Amino acid sequence: MSEFQTLALQQEGAIATLTLNRPEKANALNMRMWEELGQAMAQVDAEESVRVVIIQGAGKHFCSGIDLMDFSAVFNSKIKCEGRKREQLRQMIIKLQNCLTAIETCRKPVIAAIQGGCIGGGVDLVACCDMRYMTTDAYFQIKEIDIGMTADVGTLQRLPYIIGDGLMRELSYTGRKVQAEEAVASGLANRAYNDRDQMQTEVHALAESIAAKSPLAIRGTKEMLKYTRDHTVADSLNYVATWNAAMLISEDIQEAMMAQMQKRAPVFKD
Repeated sequence: MSEFQTLALQQEGAIATLTLNRPEKANALNMRMWEELGQAMAQVDAEESVRVVIIQGAGKHFCSGIDLMDFSAVFNSKIKCEGRKREQLRQMIIKLQNCLTAIETCRKPVIAAIQGGCIGGGVDLVACCDMRYMTTDAYFQIKEIDIGMTADVGTLQRLPYIIGDGLMRELSYTGRKVQAEEAVASGLANRAYNDRDQMQTEVHALAESIAAKSPLAIRGTKEMLKYTRDHTVADSLNYVATWNAAMLISEDIQEAMMAQMQKRAPVFKD
């Protein structure tokens, strides 16, 4: 796994663990971290031996959001033309969006393990993940409204499909904290654990369970779930028919059937 300045990326068996590694800044997202997130996700997507990705944060908090000091240059651009200045800002926002979208488009399931605060850009990040697990003392907060801005890198676009429209609007307009009990009840988090050690143990066990499944079937399932979110039922049924016409007849399905007949665990190729 490659070396990064703001992240730590490790692989153990079929599981890659990506750690946000600026604990002294509560893992605030500076420009370097945004870029490295995109690079790291491209790497784990391409690595055939990786089947599941866990994203976690070093230190007390998962992620405190955008590093405002790092982005102060946005307001001090030397470009005199207002049109060109605004176009530059738009391109920067799209770049940041793409860095997080790399999490969503990664073919392997991505699991977020959250402790402490998950604030602002941290919520944008975990909204891209397939599943979210947290400690009982962790919380979520769509903080952008409190600094006078509209969240612009994915929270407002993805979270309504996770928690529902009414609660989404309440959290976006108020910026209030969502504690563990509410997060689990609303579907924002899958489950809450008593402490970080328990969470990491359980999340790793879940990742191992997913990694034992057919990689081809897991990738197809993620692709279908992602496609269905943004398309009609008819379009989605047509897409999965085409997908399985191409992917169904595989070594994985033969291995799964043989393993069932022989009463053993299947062993799939990367």
